[in-house]
Amino acid sequence: MEITPPAEERILQAALRRFAVDGLSSSLRTVAQDAGVSAGLIIHHYGSRSRLLEACDQRALEVTRASKHEVFSGGAGVMLAQLAEAERYAPVVGYVLRRLQEGGPLALQLVDDFAAHAVDYFAQGEESGIINPSRDPVARARVLTEMALGALLLQLPAQSDHLDLDELTAWLRGYTDALVLPLLELYTVPLLADSSMLDAYLAARPDADRTAPTTDGTTP
Repeated sequence: MEITPPAEERILQAALRRFAVDGLSSSLRTVAQDAGVSAGLIIHHYGSRSRLLEACDQRALEVTRASKHEVFSGGAGVMLAQLAEAERYAPVVGYVLRRLQEGGPLALQLVDDFAAHAVDYFAQGEESGIINPSRDPVARARVLTEMALGALLLQLPAQSDHLDLDELTAWLRGYTDALVLPLLELYTVPLLADSSMLDAYLAARPDADRTAPTTDGTTP
């Protein structure tokens, strides 16, 4: 026998889905109807609309952190696609996309969290010999995270007012499949034929670390 979640959890689940489908401006009354509760009960449990959004952010971060092992091998976009394959996670993925689309401090917090955890994933990749060390691991993780999420938002199907969660999984999978080959080539085969541009840049920056990291993470 399936146990009915408590009202607070039903509200959170309904909010994630409704905000994903119709955007973050969806009314609390609509969320309440979806959850089968009164609008007053939302205020009772969460206090305000902004607090409900913060709770949605926290749940999204919890879910994405749980899938962190996928990030260092495929990036944030791949992770979201893999999450969306599980039907129960589609509202969370849709919410993350809507939050990033909306912008603002909480969207920046999501990006910061993705980037901070990516530092750890890349470190794991270095230890296992999958990826090479970086002169600036934090900056590298940040750039790759922003590139992945930025590219995803450019193609986001929710540019319209309504996001179909039933179609989100297929869309994300197709989007990810289209990126795998060029990304693997870019990451495996250097885009630049030699290091002359990097050398010139480092020479012009007196504070830059000119020593290239080795594959074992040390400097010669």
